[in-house]
Amino acid sequence: MTEALQAHWQAVYRDKTPPQTSWHRAHLDESLRLIDALALPSQAPVLDVGTGRSTLVDDLLLRGFADIDALDVSSAALQDTRARLGADALRVHWIAADVLGADLPGTRYALWHDRAVFHFLIEADLRARYVERCARAVRPGGHAVIATFAPDGPERCSGLPVARYDAAQLAAEFAPAFEPVAETRELHLTPWNSEQAFTYVVLRRVANDTLQPSEQAYAEDR
Repeated sequence: MTEALQAHWQAVYRDKTPPQTSWHRAHLDESLRLIDALALPSQAPVLDVGTGRSTLVDDLLLRGFADIDALDVSSAALQDTRARLGADALRVHWIAADVLGADLPGTRYALWHDRAVFHFLIEADLRARYVERCARAVRPGGHAVIATFAPDGPERCSGLPVARYDAAQLAAEFAPAFEPVAETRELHLTPWNSEQAFTYVVLRRVANDTLQPSEQAYAEDR
């Protein structure tokens, strides 16, 4: 991500309140439903990519999750979320970084969650870098929950162009490192009562013996 894009997101979270951002909702209900269906143990390591000011971290803590990493390119957004959580913020590891450049541990996470970051990667090389980082960070048998705008969703968000996907297209972006296990669609209602169509997929990280040689070597080194 360029410095200009980082500055863009800093300004968004510095200058706008949550109800002034189209993606805001009180709870990420569809993400939580899909995560609940995985029945993960409370000690499962979780990474939330693009945490922003969402309440997903709050709700995961309420569910008993004890190993949560929250990542966002905007330190201003993370600061707001930490302030909202109060003392509970100490139970979360906060990462102010671009996911494409963040220093993430290999084969650590049981769950990688991303609502509305991946669809901003309109260049194929950036998407490939994202998928590679996701594949390296998620342990074999772990899961990724990815949400993007659907084909009938908006073409732009926060003034930036986005890519739109149906479930098959989105899952294909993460193959062969991940295989699809579930999909759904959501009509998100913005704070100003317009509808935005989202595609969600739940993906499972394939076992190490199916990795490409370079991926296998990386996993073994970690």
